[in-house]
Amino acid sequence: MLFTTFVTMYPELWSEVLNVIRRLGRKHDLAMLIVTHQMGVAKESADRVCFFSQGKIIEQAPKQFFGAPQHERTQQCLRAVREAT
Repeated sequence: MLFTTFVTMYPELWSEVLNVIRRLGRKHDLAMLIVTHQMGVAKESADRVCFFSQGKIIEQAPKQFFGAPQHERTQQCLRAVREAT
């Protein structure tokens, strides 16, 4: 399990960290759980995504869910992220 602290890293650094994680996963045939608040990290590195609200999973799906989330809270959050960037 990896808890990301990518917010405090330079983009080049977190990109390299993700590359190392991916290489290790492929090399050792590992499943990994990455916990992050960074939607870009989740979208880039996940096969499946679980979206939590108030400590409960409210949506889980393949990463394609970023294009069409089903739960209203997920839609609100992703809309806010898009508007902020």
